[in-house]
Amino acid sequence: MNQKLVTVARFTDYLEADLAKQGLEDEGIKAFVMGQNVGNVYVGLAGMVDIELQTPEDEADKARAILEARAEEKRAAGNEATEEDADLDENEEQE
Repeated sequence: MNQKLVTVARFTDYLEADLAKQGLEDEGIKAFVMGQNVGNVYVGLAGMVDIELQTPEDEADKARAILEARAEEKRAAGNEATEEDADLDENEEQE
């Protein structure tokens, strides 16, 4: 592969970076996590670690769209859980 790699996302948690990488690979996009070993060496300095998720340049836009869609699904699922918790609290108060 002679194509330039570009960063499509940045993480401070290497587990999140690996999950995002796997998600892209599930969609057929080659992805690479750069800086993962730095996070392992400097445990406790997560805020200072810059882990990059990179893809070939010609797949970067598609990768970003996939990552954004997954983030939106995660936010929506979180909102639904919050609404369900509120409904449960209301039901408990009524009983």
